[in-house]
Amino acid sequence: SPQLGGTQDVALRAWLGKQGLKTSAAGGGDVAINPTENAQTLKLFQDGKLDGAWLPEPWASRLVLQAGAKVLVDEKSLWENGRFPTTILIVSKKFAAEHPQTVAALLRGNKAAVDWLNSAPAAEKASTINAALKATAGSTLPADVIDRSLANITFTVDPLAGTYKKLLQDGVDAGVTKQADINGIFDLRALNTVASQKISAAGLGQE
Repeated sequence: SPQLGGTQDVALRAWLGKQGLKTSAAGGGDVAINPTENAQTLKLFQDGKLDGAWLPEPWASRLVLQAGAKVLVDEKSLWENGRFPTTILIVSKKFAAEHPQTVAALLRGNKAAVDWLNSAPAAEKASTINAALKATAGSTLPADVIDRSLANITFTVDPLAGTYKKLLQDGVDAGVTKQADINGIFDLRALNTVASQKISAAGLGQE
């Protein structure tokens, strides 16, 4: 997994636990999990030095297309309607209170990006993404990796608040997260001023 206690790490440990397999944050148990940077994971898999990985896109697609990996579990199959968050946009309460106009602009920009990702032709998305990767990372991705990655992601401004109680409990059960009170964690009032339809906080905050 990419990082101890991160989204994919928790999902992997939770799934293994449901299969009756024990894991440990220290790396022991029935299955040894070694949190590893995604780029290193690809190289290790190509070299035959690890058995599997639970990864976000585009790394999952890179392992399949560039290293011959086989998909054993698609996390979408583990969630209601196949929807779960991997990356969300947040700001601190202090920042939101002190810079409401900046937050509003950020939300508008995020919505515009999501709308574009959901409507632009595949070739346009690939060229735009690769231009950004070239500028920031110095390299690009093959078109088939981008196409497969985008096909596996649903882009939305909805943080899917209804999933967070399960996310928290999965982390607690896996032994990598402490129990916490997440009531009030969401304040979606600014988001709902730019969203196309009202987004629910699932009882965990303001809408």
